[in-house]
Amino acid sequence: MKERLEALCEFVQNAEDVGDLQSATEQLRDYYEIAHIVYHWVNSKGERFGAGTYSQDWVDRYVEKDYLRMDPVILGCLQRFNPVDWKDLDWSSRAARAFFKEAVEYGVGNQGFSIPIRGPAGQFALFTASDNKDDFGWASFIDENMRDLMIIAHEFNKKALEFEQGGDSAPAPALSPRELAAMTYLAKGMSRAQAAQEMDISEHTLRVYIEAARHKLGAINTTHAVARALSRGLIVV
Repeated sequence: MKERLEALCEFVQNAEDVGDLQSATEQLRDYYEIAHIVYHWVNSKGERFGAGTYSQDWVDRYVEKDYLRMDPVILGCLQRFNPVDWKDLDWSSRAARAFFKEAVEYGVGNQGFSIPIRGPAGQFALFTASDNKDDFGWASFIDENMRDLMIIAHEFNKKALEFEQGGDSAPAPALSPRELAAMTYLAKGMSRAQAAQEMDISEHTLRVYIEAARHKLGAINTTHAVARALSRGLIVV
């Protein structure tokens, strides 16, 4: 088992783009046999990126309701430097309790453990594990795996900083081959499900490629990104 975890760390270290980080979250979720692994970061320019296993429905709902501004996990971790169990955060307000209830209904899990990470020039990241274990089971999981989770979290962040300093998340005139493929399939009128099937990846991973391409192209949404990719001759349909 430890050999497999070391292999997953090496996979993160060798990641070539945010799609590889997405794949790593899925592999880690399966390795730990829990509901979710999520890595979310804000770079020095204020651009937000994420890789994780939450459902697309929850991601869309979270963005639609602008939960980032009131999420007790985000707000609590902004004030901390050490890992935190979600039970130790402030859920006392009616809005926070309603948010938590909705998150559980969307499959996020009733237990969570988040590791705040701070990088240079205001970079901030969170690495989160969540599940539906009871209190005893979750405490045992954290006791057994906290050290490894912290190591993995910092490997994710190290790779994200590499992308920011000159790679995948930095605006650039050229897209990676997988980002070009995602844009091309969408430009052909395929749905996200169809595009993911053509690329033999999950819709979660496809979303990561689309978002990376959108940021590189300076587009306000996916439609705008496809239009810019077409107008610049990056893709041909």
